[in-house]
Amino acid sequence: MKRSDTSMRTTAALLMTLAATDASAQQQPTTGYAPVNGINMYYEIHGAGEPVVLLHGGFMTITNNWAGWISELAKTRKVIAVEMQGHGRTADVPREISNENLADDVAALLTHLKIPQADLIGYSMGGAVAMQCAVRHPDKVRRAVIISSTFRRDGMIAEARELIPKLTADHFKGSPIEVEYKSLSPTPDDFPKFVQRMAASAAKANDLEADQLKVNTTPMFFIHGDADGIRLAHIAEMFRLKGGEVHGDMKRRSASRLAILPDTTHVTLMRRIPIIVPMVNDFLDGKF
Repeated sequence: MKRSDTSMRTTAALLMTLAATDASAQQQPTTGYAPVNGINMYYEIHGAGEPVVLLHGGFMTITNNWAGWISELAKTRKVIAVEMQGHGRTADVPREISNENLADDVAALLTHLKIPQADLIGYSMGGAVAMQCAVRHPDKVRRAVIISSTFRRDGMIAEARELIPKLTADHFKGSPIEVEYKSLSPTPDDFPKFVQRMAASAAKANDLEADQLKVNTTPMFFIHGDADGIRLAHIAEMFRLKGGEVHGDMKRRSASRLAILPDTTHVTLMRRIPIIVPMVNDFLDGKF
């Protein structure tokens, strides 16, 4: 087997591991479909309080991305979990699955739900969507938590950047990701097409410019693992653009924050709920 094929199977296996995580018991949420920008976006609402929107990673759904997170966050907040274009119960449409389009959908969902402004928490692809949403719709986003994500494609380590566009449905054969797609999707037979669409999207540059992130005033909390596949230089660049790298004892520090968890990968990061959720709550509740 070629090394590149082995690496692709390893990447797919990591996604499968995350997808296989058991969901915590939840109270029955309010569910619905929002007609936004030509799609019917599936959403769930859990709990009550200030609104926070959860944006899943690529190939993921509410269940396999946010297991354990929703129950914790919903103790004090109105948690709005969504499934973006082509994912889960939200059907695909003949439109590019780009971070910009997905960000516009999130903003339109908030309008549909009559929520003037919300916090966003995005993982992986969802983190990139959250940053795009903050830049494109700054009035809609109060604060954003960005988990293991980048604002440019070159933020990923080269191996990951090169492999993701080469993924095919065969790499997910028999996996929880494939099984859940076929269980939830309105088009259960289109899984190969969906993977192809996602791979094509990953191959394109849906980047933000550094200046766009710098001038945006939305406070952001960047959370990474020390082995999560994102270049450390890119993590530092994002935080610097949001006002980081100051001596907080000598001058007023940025409203944005950074956390890097030790011995943590892209997948295992999402299992660090007891560590991450209190930090997220502190950030969202903080007075700046």
